[in-house]
Amino acid sequence: MHTFRSLLLGAALVLAGQAHAATTTFNLSTPDPDNAEITVAARKFAELVTAKTGGQVEVKVFPSGQLYGGDPSAAVRQLSGGSLDMLLLSSSLYANFNPKFTAVSVPYLFDDTAQLRGYLAGPLGQELLSDLNAIGIRGLGLWQRPFRQMTNSRRPITGPQDLAGMKFRVPNNPLWVDFFGKAGAVPTPMAFGEVYNALQLKVVDGQENPINIPVTAKFYEVQKFATLSNHMADAWVLGINPAKFNALPEAQKQALQAAATEAEAWKFANDSADHAKSVEFLKGKGMQINTLTPEQQQSFVKLSRELYPRFATLVKDAAFFDKTLNSVGKK
Repeated sequence: MHTFRSLLLGAALVLAGQAHAATTTFNLSTPDPDNAEITVAARKFAELVTAKTGGQVEVKVFPSGQLYGGDPSAAVRQLSGGSLDMLLLSSSLYANFNPKFTAVSVPYLFDDTAQLRGYLAGPLGQELLSDLNAIGIRGLGLWQRPFRQMTNSRRPITGPQDLAGMKFRVPNNPLWVDFFGKAGAVPTPMAFGEVYNALQLKVVDGQENPINIPVTAKFYEVQKFATLSNHMADAWVLGINPAKFNALPEAQKQALQAAATEAEAWKFANDSADHAKSVEFLKGKGMQINTLTPEQQQSFVKLSRELYPRFATLVKDAAFFDKTLNSVGKK
């Protein structure tokens, strides 16, 4: 009987150990609401992690920057320090920590999403991921983000002349300030959380973001015109705290990496379908939407190329900037 009890106790300890393994949990923070493309993709990633680890690793998604008080720079520091487990944040925000990330968002650098995805998955994108080690972050992947579009409350935008004098909200990044300033706008850096009120109160006339953002942030309530300009690319950085990642068994590390790659491909397909839905939704809300013709777009492309010497100084790595231009045939 004593032996039988010992066997039962041993079995219980094994089961307890397995249960403990099943509760390995990572909190993943995103900056945008539940219905935003990045949070939807984050939930898909979480689903894939559960499937690929047999439930031994769980990823819980927290939207709207709630785990870091909405301050993205603080989020990067918290991820590095270990008070955040995982984070999805824009590559343009990482440029504050490593200027090389600025290269991803050079205006009209990429011809299409396929070229952007190739860059992010290729040697230069992987170099950016590896560079995260220097600030105490392990990069799991770079996910494409839909190209950025313009909205405003004043007029359709068909070329730089239409931006003249228009107060335009931009992220707090000199790349945006220089580009929109060169186009004749009055670039106004502002935290994203302040944008709706600024548009509503006419503190600024317009803003630019992927087309799904006016949907999820309800900018259609305070903006009349949308221009499909595809003027800038961006990426999402999927980062994880290295100590927490390194504590995982090798098989689980590989599962997280595989889930990150698969989620990026899923996100691309989902974003492609969502673009048309977002356009139709905004039309239904009364927004006037125009698409730049190739000729109209060229006026912005020319303007961007004139700024390449300035952009090179912002990247602060001339060799990396040159390699980036060469990789997409813009040298």
